[in-house]
Amino acid sequence: MERCLTRRSLTLGAGALLLAPTPAGAATRLGDDGLYVQDWYVESFLDLPEDFAAAKADGKGFALQWSQRGCPLCKRLHTEYFADPAIETYVRDHFSVVHLDIFGAREVTGFDGAALSEKALAGHYAVRATPTFQFFGLREGKVVEVARLPGLLPKPEFLGMFRYVEAGAYDSTGFEAWLAAQKAP
Repeated sequence: MERCLTRRSLTLGAGALLLAPTPAGAATRLGDDGLYVQDWYVESFLDLPEDFAAAKADGKGFALQWSQRGCPLCKRLHTEYFADPAIETYVRDHFSVVHLDIFGAREVTGFDGAALSEKALAGHYAVRATPTFQFFGLREGKVVEVARLPGLLPKPEFLGMFRYVEAGAYDSTGFEAWLAAQKAP
């Protein structure tokens, strides 16, 4: 029987050790490309429809995280925000995150099937600042961006954005109104 080679089949075929969770706060590293990453980020073939489908099959939300080399807020995201076990654990447990370089040259297959460089895809989505998180969901059977977090909010609001997306609240209210309602007694 012929099988399609996917990121998921390679990970599963490589053994269960690759799937073992990492301790909170222990997964930050500086990659060879000069970008900070988390060990729990998706090891992607940069096929976004495949990555989105895998996230949904795992019962997780899907996000792109955009960075650039030398970005001080990207460093802060990884060394302070994701060093906070409450933030890191929530994001890791509820989202599949694919990490992209706003100026990168790797080829990415977008949701429309077109292959673009990371830089061209960032331009297509009008991503101009880092770090930026783009959250994707289904609307009328099509994968679309449902929320965006450009830059860093204070930690409670940053985590709040992930909770907002995970709850699907973007379909009924804006983030600020949702956040205010969460804080109300």
